[in-house]
Amino acid sequence: MAQRLQGASGVLSMRIRTIFLFLTAIFLATVLAQPPEAWKQRFVEAERRIQRLPPTAFVDELPKQVVEELQRRGCTIPQGPLPKMPHNAIKGQFAKSSQTDWAVLCSINGVSSILVFWNGSANNPASIAQREDRTFLQTISADEIGFSRGISPVDKEFIMRHYRAYGGPKPPPIDHQGIDDAFIGKASVTWYFFGGKWLGLQGAD
Repeated sequence: MAQRLQGASGVLSMRIRTIFLFLTAIFLATVLAQPPEAWKQRFVEAERRIQRLPPTAFVDELPKQVVEELQRRGCTIPQGPLPKMPHNAIKGQFAKSSQTDWAVLCSINGVSSILVFWNGSANNPASIAQREDRTFLQTISADEIGFSRGISPVDKEFIMRHYRAYGGPKPPPIDHQGIDDAFIGKASVTWYFFGGKWLGLQGAD
């Protein structure tokens, strides 16, 4: 029985690999069919089209004082094609298990940082992982280029599972949640607050 399951798993893996290679070939053919400048221009236009929502779009998800601080800073929250509902504003226990915090992907002048509001306070939020939004553009289909950065709360099981699977820095004792910062469909890093600083742990690979 185990051998049959392993055999079936191997066949499925081979089919997935074949489909991936097929789709990659289609993508490369599409890219190579276009002049380099034309392809570069498509990314420039895609950057201009990144949807960025105002903090007021998250009044049901964020404390009032956090919304006001985001507005004061001039933040907008960049959105990818999925999910369709507003995203990249999350809550979780990012400092300790007995406290609820909020984290928001704040974009200003085309550069995003993750702002972490401790216990919902607007005072002195942590700012981590500053990156240019354009570096998170990728092809969504042969005809579409989209923004693909997403943050989500993750627990001990997620952190340890990815560490065991892919290695990376050894996690400290895990007793609260981390923030997974993903280039969706590619890779991610999990930010974990420990000893007064943020550690970049292994995420998806």
